[in-house]
Amino acid sequence: MNDRVVLTMKWGEVFPASYVNRLFSAVSENIDRPFKFVCLTNETEGLHPDIVHFPLPDLDLPAERYAHGAWPKLAAFKDDLYGLTGRCLFIDLDTIISGNLEPFFDFESPFAAIGSGDDWRRGRTVTKPELASGVFAFDLGTLPHVLENFLRDKDDAYARYPNEQSFIEGQLKAWDPWPASWVVSFKRHLCHPIGRDLISPPHAPDETTKIVAFHGDPRPIDLVGRKGLWTKFPHSVRCPVEWLDAYWARHG
Repeated sequence: MNDRVVLTMKWGEVFPASYVNRLFSAVSENIDRPFKFVCLTNETEGLHPDIVHFPLPDLDLPAERYAHGAWPKLAAFKDDLYGLTGRCLFIDLDTIISGNLEPFFDFESPFAAIGSGDDWRRGRTVTKPELASGVFAFDLGTLPHVLENFLRDKDDAYARYPNEQSFIEGQLKAWDPWPASWVVSFKRHLCHPIGRDLISPPHAPDETTKIVAFHGDPRPIDLVGRKGLWTKFPHSVRCPVEWLDAYWARHG
């Protein structure tokens, strides 16, 4: 049997260890076959004992590159990532698991990721899906040139690409988007249009959705246990979000 790795990363103080533990709990509940859950982090205190952890590989990134674009994710493309082998499913920490994850491992592609189109990008037209790196999969060690090209000239990468996911797309000859219903955007697909979002709580993910991506604002923790209105222009969320509260409690 080929190895199966669920990989996530934690750096800085934005996401506490409880975020990693919740993701581990939800992933464990939604995968049927054996897998290894790995977190790359330099802050291991509070992690569940069954989580395998390794230090974040040092890419010699300036502090601002941790805040503007998730450039540390490029470490996943090391030719030898702590000896890990097999199929890797990378999942961002600010992600809600709402369905079975086995299809992500069975999806045949050298590289698969979220394909964000017009429905993910407010205010501009997207002629074809753009790679989003909140959930991606590939065989570990098979795409080392992605990291090598970045390390060869980081200043050029920063100048040409706004973030790491655009850089990844620029390094790949081809990639495949997940089926659209598998991964949805919380604020684009589950929240109501501006105006109605002031009075109606977000929809719950439907039965075909497997992952809810919380990209940008709000993050799950902004909404959990909240009553009334959360707002950060141009987004508003009417709380409580009962299905999110239930998820948080279940995996807490």
